Amino acid sequence: MKAEMSARGLLVAFAAVIASATIAVPAPKPHPAMITGGVTSQPIGHYEFCQKYRDECNIRNRNTAAPHVTEFGWSLVKKINVDVNKAITPMTDQELFGRDEVWAYPTDAGDCEDFVLLKRRKLMERGFSASDLLITVVRKPDGEGHAVLTLRTSEGDFVLDNLVDEVKLWSETPYTFLKRQATFNTGRWVTIENGTDVMVGALQ
Repeated sequence: MKAEMSARGLLVAFAAVIASATIAVPAPKPHPAMITGGVTSQPIGHYEFCQKYRDECNIRNRNTAAPHVTEFGWSLVKKINVDVNKAITPMTDQELFGRDEVWAYPTDAGDCEDFVLLKRRKLMERGFSASDLLITVVRKPDGEGHAVLTLRTSEGDFVLDNLVDEVKLWSETPYTFLKRQATFNTGRWVTIENGTDVMVGALQ
């Protein structure tokens, strides 16, 4: 009888340990960096932009490790994001050029791609690498296409967006991430494999 009670006690204790361990395991978190796939189509607007600015679309990089951004670097990133958002008035390509998908450096007005191009150029002028400043195509929750600038860092991928002044980790935005410039060649584009899953998690 004692042996039976002892065995039963051990079984209960073992079950309690298993239950405790199960409860203690945290839920998996979204990966801090985007997982990219194979080469995909280049947006027509970027293709035409590259015909005009060929040097900007032929930058190659073999070192794909994300850099560490210093405190001063972060202050620059945040300031440039806000400054460009305030300086440029949002307008569509139809309003500005009379046609769609014109990617250009804005002077006082532009659409989302133009905001991205200006922020990218300003950060490159301050020493950031082109391979870490990637034009990224996303889909908003309402299904509309949108472009943001992805900043690759050792702490994860962060987004500079003309719709918000705060620089956010990409997994904390409400977007579906579709594709972006390749880190190894600024004229090539790659798919984003975990973009949809992260968007779902960000909305919960």
